[in-house]
Amino acid sequence: MSRVFRGRPGTECPQGQQCAATKIVSYEGGSKVEINSQKCLKAEECVDHSINYGLSQTKVTTKCCNTPDLCNKDLLAPELQSKPNGRLCYYCDDHSCTNTLMCEGIEQYCISLTGTQGGQKVTEKGCASNYICTAKDKFWPAEITTSCCQGNLCNGASNHGAGLVLLVAPLLSLLVTSY
Repeated sequence: MSRVFRGRPGTECPQGQQCAATKIVSYEGGSKVEINSQKCLKAEECVDHSINYGLSQTKVTTKCCNTPDLCNKDLLAPELQSKPNGRLCYYCDDHSCTNTLMCEGIEQYCISLTGTQGGQKVTEKGCASNYICTAKDKFWPAEITTSCCQGNLCNGASNHGAGLVLLVAPLLSLLVTSY
C-alpha cells in the first residue's frame, strides 16, 4: 500500500489508489494562480489535463508513484507546456462566441458547454484536453450539456451570451477541492 506525504505524518492511500503530486495553474484576466498538492489518486486520474476558454485557462499536471515510502514527498509536477499546437477552436467573450482561439499543448479538442443561468441559455467554448472530454461528468453537473470534437473550428460559432460564471465555476471548484 502506498503512503502519501501530506505534511507529517504520512497518510496511507486507500486500496486502488497511489501517491500523487499535482500542480494546478489557472490564468484569468492577467492573473496567475498556482496550487501544488500531494494526495492519493486512482491510476486513471494520474493524467495531465487542460481547458482554455480564451479569457481563462486551467492546466493540471499530475505525477504519480506507487511505493510504500512517501514517494511523493519531494515529487513536483511540472507545468504543462503552452506552445500552440495548430488546433483552432471558437471561444466566447461577453458578446459572442465567434472568436477564434489557438489551442496549446495537450488541448487537442474543441469543447462547447451549454447551460441555463437566470432563465437564459448561456454557452462557453474553447479548447480542451482528452481527459476533460472523456471524464466530463467529473467536471460539470448534468444540467450542463458538454460536447467535444476534433477538427479546426468544429465547435461552431454561435451568438448565445457567454456564461463564464455558470460554466467555469464548477470546474474550478472541483479542481481546488479535489486537488
